[in-house]
Amino acid sequence: MQKKINVKPVWIIVPVYLLIIAMLVFAVTNYVPQLVSQTVKMFSSLQTFYQSKEMRSNPYLQVVYDYLQQINLDNQIKVAVTQLVNYITSVGAVGLNILLSFLLSFFYTSQVEQMNEFGRQFLDSKYGWLFDDLRYYGQKFVNTFGVVIEAQLMIAIVNTTLTTITLVIMGMPGVIALAVMVFILSLIPVAGVIISLIPLSFVAYSVGGIKYVLYIIIMIIVIHMIETYFLNPQFMSSMTHLPIFFTFVVLLVSEELIGTWGLIIGIPIFVFFLDILGVHSIGGNKKRSKIRLKKYRKTK
Repeated sequence: MQKKINVKPVWIIVPVYLLIIAMLVFAVTNYVPQLVSQTVKMFSSLQTFYQSKEMRSNPYLQVVYDYLQQINLDNQIKVAVTQLVNYITSVGAVGLNILLSFLLSFFYTSQVEQMNEFGRQFLDSKYGWLFDDLRYYGQKFVNTFGVVIEAQLMIAIVNTTLTTITLVIMGMPGVIALAVMVFILSLIPVAGVIISLIPLSFVAYSVGGIKYVLYIIIMIIVIHMIETYFLNPQFMSSMTHLPIFFTFVVLLVSEELIGTWGLIIGIPIFVFFLDILGVHSIGGNKKRSKIRLKKYRKTK
């Protein structure tokens, strides 16, 4: 667009960023209060249902109740609410980080040509061979990590849309809070949809009993089949088609090593190393015949 119209990037970037700011302000002022309110109500209803006589008297839920007693769910819910309050109180620091990231992205996009020209000077310097290697692996990382994250993000959006439509049809309460929860869990490959079954089943039973729980289970099965047999091949394509066994093993190991974030970034990091080792290449990444670092050492 810039080349055809011959206009400075700043005249395009500034209106776009102003539009983004307006959309963020609208979302924060209109939907964040609803999200907080529905989240608090959902935690409260789950705790009330967990402590009710109906759950203890139902033979099908007695097994679940005994298991929840062992893991002390009531205390975990209180801890989760306390952590949520702590996160809300630290919103100032989070907001500052978001603001700085937003400003940095604005400065970069408005001066992208100058940034590229400045970066090319490193390749022409005395240690250009080193920066060329860094560029090569950086491009591989961006192509691998970025493609997997983008694909999983698209899958999460589709899963959340299908789940939200089903929840609205069923008349479930706190749809916005449930949709946010499903979206976050959908960022976890394969296992996220299954994990979301647990809180959705509790909410469904408190609304419509066993019948609604069966509806939720059917919905999760259908969405899981759509994700496995359509979304993953469509978005991931053949470049990230890992077997289910390896997917779960990577998720377990990465969660143990990194923590909760390992469930989200474990698969992209694993695929990146497979690409580096030449085991499973990402589409668009060309193989390198020689590595300049080794060549430099030999000539030295």
